[in-house]
Amino acid sequence: MEIILLEHIAKLGKMGDKVNVKSGYARNYLLPQKKALRATEANIAYFEKQRAELEAHNKALFDDANKKAEELKGFSAVLVRQAAETGQLYGSVTIRDIAAAINESGVALERRFVSLDKPIKYLGIYPVKLSLHPEVSQTILVNVARSQDEAKKQAKAYNNETTAVAKEETVAEAKAEEAKAETKSKSKAKAKVEAEAKAEEAPAEAPKKRGRPKKTAE
Repeated sequence: MEIILLEHIAKLGKMGDKVNVKSGYARNYLLPQKKALRATEANIAYFEKQRAELEAHNKALFDDANKKAEELKGFSAVLVRQAAETGQLYGSVTIRDIAAAINESGVALERRFVSLDKPIKYLGIYPVKLSLHPEVSQTILVNVARSQDEAKKQAKAYNNETTAVAKEETVAEAKAEEAKAETKSKSKAKAKVEAEAKAEEAPAEAPKKRGRPKKTAE
């Protein structure tokens, strides 16, 4: 089915783009959610007439996503759950749980913005991506523990590990830059030596012969 997008849709297109999608995707999601219209002549004319209003609406969505991303910067959700000695949960942590924790913090967020490939089934700290807008995302931490005290210990260990990894990456980057600079310096030195060697091997230019001055008639 050919449709015209009324807002930016990730991996599909931007507002105003005409794209072909599966009929089920259009009928079950895009059209009911008013994210697109069938690409008929009448709808295209309607879109052009409403373009300014739609652009303002899309800008509002983008601004709201940026605001939420800023509010959730560095956010960590602590979810207390019962678990076995192995660390496996008696149950799981789902998108619904994460969205609820975010909403309880005072930031309104729908479940559809939480990206989680599969439910969390073990204790630990997990980075979770929030797809707030096709152009805006934020990553939060989900700290799943048996108690608040355990959550604090996990957070401390995670921070220490993250700091250590960051230091290792910084050192590795510095060494890579040094190696790059050293290689560049060696290349320049080698080029200079080769140029000097070629100059020494080149035959000396023979001196020009001077002819005898012609006598002028007296």
